Amino acid sequence: MLSECPGPTHQADDSANERLCDRATLLLLERQHGIRTLTPLRVLWLSPWMRPLARVQVEALRRRGVDVLLATTDHHHPEADAARDYELVLDPRVRTPATWPAYVTAWRRIREFRPQVVIAELVTDPRWIALAGSVPRIQLVHDDAPKDSIERRPAYERAVFDRWGARSTATVSYSDHVAAALAARRDVAGTRQHVLPLCSDLTAELVPPFVDPEGRRDFVMIGRLHPYKNLDVVLAAWQRHVAGPGWRGDDLVLVGDGPLDAVELPDHTRRRPGKYRYVDVTGMLAAAKGSIVHYRRASQSGVQVVSMQLGVTPIVSTAGGLPEFQPPGCPPIGVDDVDGLAAAFDELADPVTAALRGAEAQRHFAQHFAVDHGAERLLDVITEALAGTVGRAR
Repeated sequence: MLSECPGPTHQADDSANERLCDRATLLLLERQHGIRTLTPLRVLWLSPWMRPLARVQVEALRRRGVDVLLATTDHHHPEADAARDYELVLDPRVRTPATWPAYVTAWRRIREFRPQVVIAELVTDPRWIALAGSVPRIQLVHDDAPKDSIERRPAYERAVFDRWGARSTATVSYSDHVAAALAARRDVAGTRQHVLPLCSDLTAELVPPFVDPEGRRDFVMIGRLHPYKNLDVVLAAWQRHVAGPGWRGDDLVLVGDGPLDAVELPDHTRRRPGKYRYVDVTGMLAAAKGSIVHYRRASQSGVQVVSMQLGVTPIVSTAGGLPEFQPPGCPPIGVDDVDGLAAAFDELADPVTAALRGAEAQRHFAQHFAVDHGAERLLDVITEALAGTVGRAR
């Protein structure tokens, strides 16, 4: 990549290109040899929807000496709280005139910051295009397709943002499954694709101690309880488990919003409706014997990763969750296999088995999905995006 930088015969070329080339060289030295430079790389991260996950990754980059400014909102996640010193918190209501002055202020702040690389994920507001400017951009794509009608974008929005996405220098996804499905999509096909490990959006200080067999109880299903979560099959399998010899007195606990009012829940099933914060549910999830991610569509699998982080076995289907994330000894189960899912409940109902499998899941998370793994890989993508753009700028 360094050979693409302009040589001394191009002294009349844009000096900004030479400065970028110098920075790309220094970045490569940092990545390859651990050499620290005096001027940190400046990265703008645009994340209106994924604030907690972006925060975890931003702070991992900042620990590595990268200066990161995060533009986000407080309207899309219950974990949102007071702005941190690296955050610009904006109001996403584009049709509300009172929200616009803050975007002008943010635009000025970003111009003063002078980012060298932009990272953008799930941007659906045209004002954020202006915030990004024209520096090299990396797009983060979490899912290959909408999971339900709530996530479907109108045609005009797809047209605008697919064209914008297609001008990205690189595309990052978090699984081979999603990367393969994205390969021909018009906003991805012309970019360089990378697959990075998906970290958890649960900060390390909120992870409770590992729960031993004596403390294990219940099975938990957490998140938006919408049809793609395959709840009919889950409830049928739970009924079969409770009626059989493998049941150990546990409840199935359903946590989150969803259209379940008309659904008749079987015995030993409890529902905890509404939005939740991690501080309210991590203790319950960490003590669970299993976490149900037996979906009909593959998702970014945030619940799957958080479950492993907490030392709980995720139970996934062949179509949902992501089998490629699974720890050893926890194979996926057919998406309509009621007997197979009931057998998984029977096996994990034994508290010793649940704790042993949970410990293996937690080790698997630490070895593959801890935020430091993703941050190192993302730094490589940033370095390549910056150096590659310099080469094309001649």
